Amino acid sequence: MDRNIPNTDPVQGLSSEEARQRLLHDGYNEFEKTRHTTLFQKFISQFKSFMIIVLIVAAVISGVTGYINGEGVTDALIILVILVANAIIGMLQESKAEKSLDALEKMSAPHCKVIRDGMMSVIESRELVVGDIVSVETGDSVPADLRLLESVNLKVQEAALTGESVPVEKDAAADVPADAPIGDRLNMAYSSCSVTYGHGKGVVVATGTRTEVGKIASMIQSVPDMRTPMQVRLDKLGQTLAVVCLVTCVLILGIGLLYGRNLMDMFMTAVSLAVAAIPEGLPAVSTVVLALGVQRLARQNAIVRNLPSVETLGSTTVICSDKTGTLTQNRMTVTKLFVEGSLQDVGYDSPVAREMLRTSILANDAVLKNGDDGTKTIGDPTETALLDAGLKYSLDKNEILAGLPRVEEIPFDSERKLMTTVHALPDGTFLVAVKGGLDELLGCCSHIDEGHGARPLEAEDLPGIHEANLKMASQALRVLAVASKTLKELPSEITPATLENDLTFLGMVGMIDPPREEAKVAVAKCRAAGIKPVMITGDHKITAGAIASSLGIMSDGDKVLTGADVESMSDDQLQAMAADVSVFARVAPEHKVRIVKAFQQRGNVVAMTGDGVNDAPALKLADIGVAMGITGTDVAKEAADVVLADDNFATIVSAVGEGRRIFDNLMKSIQKMISTNLGEIVLLFIAVLCNFDMPLLPIQLLFINLVCDSIPSLALSVDHADKNIMNRKPVPPGQGIFTRLFTARVAIQALIIGLATLAAYFIGLQNGIDDARTMTFAVMIFSQFTIIFSIRSGSNWFGYKMFTNKWLWMTIFVVFALTLAALLVPGFQELLRLSSLDGQQWLYVAGLPLAVLALSELTKFFTRNIKN
Repeated sequence: MDRNIPNTDPVQGLSSEEARQRLLHDGYNEFEKTRHTTLFQKFISQFKSFMIIVLIVAAVISGVTGYINGEGVTDALIILVILVANAIIGMLQESKAEKSLDALEKMSAPHCKVIRDGMMSVIESRELVVGDIVSVETGDSVPADLRLLESVNLKVQEAALTGESVPVEKDAAADVPADAPIGDRLNMAYSSCSVTYGHGKGVVVATGTRTEVGKIASMIQSVPDMRTPMQVRLDKLGQTLAVVCLVTCVLILGIGLLYGRNLMDMFMTAVSLAVAAIPEGLPAVSTVVLALGVQRLARQNAIVRNLPSVETLGSTTVICSDKTGTLTQNRMTVTKLFVEGSLQDVGYDSPVAREMLRTSILANDAVLKNGDDGTKTIGDPTETALLDAGLKYSLDKNEILAGLPRVEEIPFDSERKLMTTVHALPDGTFLVAVKGGLDELLGCCSHIDEGHGARPLEAEDLPGIHEANLKMASQALRVLAVASKTLKELPSEITPATLENDLTFLGMVGMIDPPREEAKVAVAKCRAAGIKPVMITGDHKITAGAIASSLGIMSDGDKVLTGADVESMSDDQLQAMAADVSVFARVAPEHKVRIVKAFQQRGNVVAMTGDGVNDAPALKLADIGVAMGITGTDVAKEAADVVLADDNFATIVSAVGEGRRIFDNLMKSIQKMISTNLGEIVLLFIAVLCNFDMPLLPIQLLFINLVCDSIPSLALSVDHADKNIMNRKPVPPGQGIFTRLFTARVAIQALIIGLATLAAYFIGLQNGIDDARTMTFAVMIFSQFTIIFSIRSGSNWFGYKMFTNKWLWMTIFVVFALTLAALLVPGFQELLRLSSLDGQQWLYVAGLPLAVLALSELTKFFTRNIKN
């Protein structure tokens, strides 16, 4: 593969002067920093919603007309105070500005070993330039993208970049195709990846933003901020209400002029009516509902970084999940043993099984550490898996080595595909332990042990061994073969030729990064909820397909695409095929972004889960990005909307349920506020149309909208979720608030409230306009108390779960007390221009709201079959 390798002498390296010139030309080996927005900018951004703009215009008009009419600007100030409070809440939630590039920068190795002027020296990694010769060894973080010139047993952990859980064996001499994906470029080592084994030397081919991880930084910068479905719906609601206000103003003004009324009086009446149509408390209610949802999710180990994302969870239709560490445990685990001629699960116990595991532990460089916090294994994931398997059989490496000290070894290399160690036995003889690839190891074996002692390895033994190997490989297991022999004395020269021969074949171990058990349940719940789970991984096609099938992600007829397949497709082709694909394997970061876009273009709300650097651009692009809190990189966390504190994929299912609960409750609040506000419109419009005196004054309307409308609506936000909430399809992303069912119910409820309050107006009018307005005021408020139970019960009768929300009852009690104070306390009466009612009028005030409830319940029978 041509990587435009700089022509630098690997012994002399660059000269200091040449390095200085290149540093001036190319810049430091670091990422460009983005400027974070200030708190003031975050505050201003809260006012971009169309609904907020409509409310600001309404407040200004209300203030101007109030000032002209000598009634003051109290109404306008109250609306503006609510909007400012709403903006402050949103600003504080978003004050944790994204620091993706800062986190990426922290991942870079601070120092590195470089050859300049023919001498090895240690410099800051940021001073590296293209053409530098860099040396890396076990434990180092790769400081820049390197084309390897030398590699000795070199393994590099690239999980954070590619998603592949097993360290990649590097080979400087490998012939790699030009179009090979990152995970298959065996002669390259990439910036921010770590060396887990061996050592090597390479020439720098890219620094800073030109490295593969730097390209990810650029991709994060270029990804636009996504608007949540509810933000889109509320904007459409604002536009609808703006049209209603405009039409209302024009109609009222025209009707008033036809009656010969004063132009300014009619203009002010029209403005009051238009302001009444707008639910002033809705922005505050929606913000508080989301904030309460954030707190609930935090208790469920889902930390929400972006407030509107809470509701988006409930609208999710596709979850694109990274495999390693998200759906799997991110820890290689031995699950199968091939011993005594048969395939067994781990736990099968026999002398040969124990001997095979003991041998695999001896031919092993992983370290077993015993501490106060338990036993830990450190080293290559494949080798730590063998140590963990041994512990299940009470085989402790430290105890074994105490009796069988290692005296010689031949390290693993990619050509032999074997590792050999020699151990001194108590009787003065030596045990040779060998593990590695099956074909290579069988070529070194002359005997086999099947539980009855070693016997010659025959040709008829081989088909069974190879069949077991293929069976494990088909299950995406990584297979290692194990053999041993005993020597009376060591050969004079320790080489593969002198040790790796005449071995006794003991068996094979099969290992895999196993699926999380809870992930299987979570995937099943996703499917029941109408959500399509998709696996996106850097692992090989067979491995990814096997894991996906075991988790239930792949169904009959589902397809697996590789990164190469994605690369060869146009965006339109990928979009057309996306619906049939459940697994994407061997993908690069830019592929993940295209995959997310493909699902979004099909009208899906996409959640992307992941933990690696390679996931960050897709996490940011997705409608809802979900990062792992424990194993996740800082880059992934900062790019995500939600961080799972327990790294449990199942937690996202709980979060989706919470998102749906929030959506349901927000819709209840919106329905309650709009139906009651439109009820006011019906009342006032009929009054103007019939040339009556205004049934409600502006100050009375404001009390109703801000105190009696908003506070109970807030209490709806803590309603319990419906028991079948995760057994229904997601709400279609393009579905607005005004569906046919929602519109029908709101219109009917508004008409009922309007007519009931109009009846109260006529009854009170017999004793004068003040009594008429007082009765209208009381019936309007108490009707909201009754109709709220009809709304929150949905299609069920109003008594459904009537006493499950204590906060609703508390708010009703508070508002009821405030209303009684307004109706009975003299000072309060005068402020709101209300009068005292007699006993008969109070009976009407109590009876009409009950009639509103009865009629609202009756309409459910007629609207139940209306589809959205």
